[in-house]
Amino acid sequence: MEHSVLMNVVRRPLSPDAKIEITATCAEYEYAQAHLDNEGNKFPRLWYDSASQLATVVAAPTPLHSDMVAELMGHLSDACNDVMRCGGISETIREGVSRSNDTTMRTDTRDGLTIREWDAAIRYVVNDEETLMVAFEIGVSQTYGNLRAAISWCVCALHCRLGIAMNIVEKNRGERASVRFYTCEQERNAIIQQARDELRLQLRQHPFGPLEWNNITWFGKLRKVVIETFRNEDPNCPPGTLLEPTQSFVIVRDGRFSGEDVPPNLKEIVLGDCVPSHILSGSEIVTAPLDFFRRSWFEAKIRISILNTAVQRVAEKHRMVRAH
Repeated sequence: MEHSVLMNVVRRPLSPDAKIEITATCAEYEYAQAHLDNEGNKFPRLWYDSASQLATVVAAPTPLHSDMVAELMGHLSDACNDVMRCGGISETIREGVSRSNDTTMRTDTRDGLTIREWDAAIRYVVNDEETLMVAFEIGVSQTYGNLRAAISWCVCALHCRLGIAMNIVEKNRGERASVRFYTCEQERNAIIQQARDELRLQLRQHPFGPLEWNNITWFGKLRKVVIETFRNEDPNCPPGTLLEPTQSFVIVRDGRFSGEDVPPNLKEIVLGDCVPSHILSGSEIVTAPLDFFRRSWFEAKIRISILNTAVQRVAEKHRMVRAH
């Protein structure tokens, strides 16, 4: 198993946000998991689906991916707390709302064992028991089918009440830069800072890209950003079911904001999606809308995330020579 296809993929450099599927036995997955050389680093990670015998190698996320996960979860959680506080809900109940991310789940079903993670989730915890309420999945230039499958798994297999997915599609960047090596860290850092300064100036003119430096596109124009919600009303729904979105909104189209008409609660998200109804004792506040999506925070956060992702790509192409 030392030289399996899975081990070869695990040990080679991976582009950020990459998710590579490899056919593998459960034994090959267990071997690769036991021999991951990522001490001091959480990536790469491994998922596994025994029903399809597919292992997925997950690379480290870009700043764009990580930041949008945190922003979606944070703003929805804050909206939940604000509604409860204004509605006179006790602090004890409010403190039951909990956030989590990068959580590995091992799920046994009649179809086999599935090992994977969600990007983030809102849970409700009471009396040492937790209920998964809202799951978040972000795809950055990921196929829509994979993103839809990931959020459907959270809703159908983990029984989250609501799934929220954001699909971010970057246009092709064209020619890639070759790697440059430096023996002086000060020189390398100066080059990266120069790139950051020039890319930041471009961001003022192109808030959704493209960002170019030294005749290389370091972040392509955002072709599309879509936010969708997913629900499942069938408690016996098979874990592998692909759900259709209940709501779908295009926020960015071809480098321009197009989400002026997106409702702040995405036309459906209410307090009862984050807090179990029985906890609120049947209060009408259960149906209070959670107005968490705002153009202001979305544009501000995605701009800095785009910049940081572009600078990260510059840094990856300007490396220090390792001492032997």
